[in-house]
Amino acid sequence: MIDQITYSAEILAFLKRHHYRQVVPKAALIDMDGTLYDSMKNHTASWYRLMTEAGIKCTRDEFYLYEGRTGASTINYLIQRELGREATQEEKENLYKKKTVYFNQLPPVEPMQGAREMVEVFKEVGMQRVLVTGSGQNSLLSRISTDFPGLFSDELKVTSRDVQHGKPHPEPFIRAMQLAHVTPSQSIVVENAPLGVEAGDRAGAFTVGVTTGPIPREEMIKAGAAIVFDSMPEFVRALPTLLLSLLTVTIDD
Repeated sequence: MIDQITYSAEILAFLKRHHYRQVVPKAALIDMDGTLYDSMKNHTASWYRLMTEAGIKCTRDEFYLYEGRTGASTINYLIQRELGREATQEEKENLYKKKTVYFNQLPPVEPMQGAREMVEVFKEVGMQRVLVTGSGQNSLLSRISTDFPGLFSDELKVTSRDVQHGKPHPEPFIRAMQLAHVTPSQSIVVENAPLGVEAGDRAGAFTVGVTTGPIPREEMIKAGAAIVFDSMPEFVRALPTLLLSLLTVTIDD
């Protein structure tokens, strides 16, 4: 049971595991798909259509577990698994273009319930907000300024185009910390999938898992989440207390 007063047990466990004295949150590093947008049902449908048409055996639900990978990485992983070889650059580019077409043919996705309120809390307390996504699809990236007005800047975004290694590699979040000029112990990651959680924890950030899809909370914990919430509205309600607790819970030298 999460401590509803201070979250001290979860914070202390994180501090001990990372050998920090304290987390002083100055930047929120926030995932896009499944966190800011309720988009994973469309992503999984388009991925499943694409790969089955290409003759790759897969299930729709398995693509929830690949969230956070770059498109090229997902394609390469499945071709390695099913065909026993690396995907060519041409395959990666052509298949991902087709996947983007399939995604855009589906009904438009909506912002995740509570997502805007979450980002507004981070802004109100003076924390920088950095978008960190494994996606490169302009169909959603171009909507950020409209759906989250004044909450993200163009300079503080990390997409699949900005990194060599996608999640679960820590590079996307390390890059985000560099853009925001913060250290790992000054960073909070918000993610909804195990690969993103793993990347955030490996980067050294206090990583929050929010279960907005079918992935069990236990998978978030295994991946390294410092704390897990069962929905975005629950996280929004808890966020002010969590931020205050991070500033007050310390490990003495």
